[in-house]
Amino acid sequence: MTTPPSPPPPTPTPEFSRPLRLNEIGDGSRERTVEADEAERKALARRFGLVALDRLDARLQVVPEAKSWLVTGTLSADLAQPCVATGEPVPAHVEVPFSVRFVRDLDSAEAEEVELSDEDCDLIELEGEKIDLGETVAQSLALNLDPYPRAPDADARLKALGVLSEEDVGPFAALKGLKLGKTDQG
Repeated sequence: MTTPPSPPPPTPTPEFSRPLRLNEIGDGSRERTVEADEAERKALARRFGLVALDRLDARLQVVPEAKSWLVTGTLSADLAQPCVATGEPVPAHVEVPFSVRFVRDLDSAEAEEVELSDEDCDLIELEGEKIDLGETVAQSLALNLDPYPRAPDADARLKALGVLSEEDVGPFAALKGLKLGKTDQG
């Protein structure tokens, strides 16, 4: 007697979840505003390795299309990331537009011959009968974080600690100390 396979564990609810059921959208576009509360911002800060996430909100428009749903909007966030050199908080304000298209069958959507332009958006496979606007905003924020945040005084602080810069150890480092000018030829 064989044991039937166990069902997959349920997908955990994202820290910042704002589900929108497809039947709420209907045939026309829907505008929404989403804003993360303090607990959601703290959880997202942990998830993305931020020192702080003081504000996260977005103005969105959801538009049904023939075989997909287009979510466009602008997200705004005030945050602090750790400096890659010193670990000090590096404050940042993020305000970016984004565009995501949700499709029922991602494999067939990607297989269709579609000409892509610079304005084309990310494709995400629709799971069930809803779009999670909060998670869409959270993922868009993650894509727009500075991958190498640096404190304004990072180079000076590293030099004070004896850490050499690329210019100090690169192939032309030995030439750095030479002065250009006339030489004494006696």
